[in-house]
Amino acid sequence: MVKLLLLLFGGLKFGKLLTTGGTMLLSVAAYALIFGWRYAAGFVILLFIHEMGHFLAARQRGLQVGAPTFIPFVGAWIQLKELPHDVETEAYVGLAGPLAGTLGALACYFWGRAADSALMLALAYVGFFLNLFNLIPLSPFDGGRITAVLSPRIWLLGVPVLVAIFLWRPSPILILMAVLAFPQVMRAWRYDPKAPENQAYYAISAEARLTYMLFYLALAAFLAVMCHDLHEMLSSLRAAKGWS
Repeated sequence: MVKLLLLLFGGLKFGKLLTTGGTMLLSVAAYALIFGWRYAAGFVILLFIHEMGHFLAARQRGLQVGAPTFIPFVGAWIQLKELPHDVETEAYVGLAGPLAGTLGALACYFWGRAADSALMLALAYVGFFLNLFNLIPLSPFDGGRITAVLSPRIWLLGVPVLVAIFLWRPSPILILMAVLAFPQVMRAWRYDPKAPENQAYYAISAEARLTYMLFYLALAAFLAVMCHDLHEMLSSLRAAKGWS
């Protein structure tokens, strides 16, 4: 079986697919040890949908991009082999992930409601929550890439948000994200809007800036409402069925 798969991937030049599929399976196996394989598979698929949003948006804008890669208990990402040429492109690629991820979570939600499936509702909740979390206005979160259309200085507002989340739910992942965000915070602190390179990169029409911010705020509000409603719904199910 292994030889057959290697032949298939090699003949079709699916090296990237092998990397993505292999790391996806590894993640499913790791999450399954804690949450069970059905929840683990659904969770990883939701991550994949989110990353494919970024992937397709980057390809649409002509950027060279690597296939999604997964690391258990860390998440997933795509590697941009070339950086966006302007802030509008960066925001476009950044917004595509949460939008795609939200659609994936919505599919789980409607499936869960139609089939009265607690599993699908739980997946919908985690999908909405993760995409909302990704909208923190701080790079390297997707929210930081979107809100940069206003100014990189907006990232400074994301610092207390990240700190508050850590105080609410301490997690090693949040520490990792803080380490990754630190250089971006320094970049925001030292940002000079009059520098020629910044004027070129962050040049964007007022209409486009307003459009991205409206999408960002509307998506964040929708995800917050869905997280709240699903949390209440799952709590009621847990109480009704006597789950611990």
